[in-house]
Amino acid sequence: MPDSRSPDSSTNVVPITGERGHSPTDTSITGSEMVHVPTTDSAIAPDDDPRLGDVDEWGRSENIRRLARRAFDPIYRHYFRAEWEGLEHIPTDGGALLVANHAGAVPSDAPVIMHGIETELERPVYGLADNFFRKIPVVGTMWSRAGGLPAHPDNAYRLLHNQRQLVLVFPEGIKGTSKTIGNRYKLARFGRGGFVEIAMRAGVPIIPIAVMGNEEASPVLLRLPGAKALGMPYLPLTPQSLVLGPLGTLVPLPAKFKLRVLPPIRFDDPPSQKRYSRTRVMDHSQAIQRQIQETLYEMVAERRTWWGG
Repeated sequence: MPDSRSPDSSTNVVPITGERGHSPTDTSITGSEMVHVPTTDSAIAPDDDPRLGDVDEWGRSENIRRLARRAFDPIYRHYFRAEWEGLEHIPTDGGALLVANHAGAVPSDAPVIMHGIETELERPVYGLADNFFRKIPVVGTMWSRAGGLPAHPDNAYRLLHNQRQLVLVFPEGIKGTSKTIGNRYKLARFGRGGFVEIAMRAGVPIIPIAVMGNEEASPVLLRLPGAKALGMPYLPLTPQSLVLGPLGTLVPLPAKFKLRVLPPIRFDDPPSQKRYSRTRVMDHSQAIQRQIQETLYEMVAERRTWWGG
């Protein structure tokens, strides 16, 4: 990229907070204004965007998403038989942080949530995930093209506050996906409440989503030793791997997914503050965890069978 301190005075650099004439809090900022690109004194036009193809500044490709939706739709509708409740709580415009429970040796909840919202509401969803996925050859690139990016606060803030997008996060992280089948639907700790602070700082609501079916799609019978030696966060033994070998872990079982979207949680705290009360952050985090946990218990109690819902 050209250096903004270049002696050539005819070339400027678009600041990260927006194009000339925009304030840092302008919510109309577009993708081309979110990266450093050389420009002249005239306003930058959409056709001047230097990126090739349809890959945005986050690595997402709408062409890849379109192919992914086409390939995943039969799995979503006929294999997982996904069923939503409360989808009207997800806004059709503006930023919002989607917070859901996470489970499965190779979790299927992220693609189910992202696909459901994109097909039903026609809104893109950016999924935050552990940086481990980015390090896997091919998988990391495809995850980015499909709308995934590392779970970093700066990424979440820019997407939520500046671009007013939908962002999906799983506060349980690795603790959720690595838990064994004996602890299914018992939520792990929601970290230090960072997701609450990001929503406060970005000035967007949190929308909790309770997901049932992800525990049975890829259940972890036990965690095998040797994960650290292989550079993995955990090494699961699943029913599929017992039958099909190690690659069987990648094949989910046909569990029925039910997803219940809960009403948005809004905060009175002013956005874009440097610091927020840790007590308030943790109180909200624990309250959201309890809300999702209680909803899951209700859904499991209403379920007839693992596979039929």
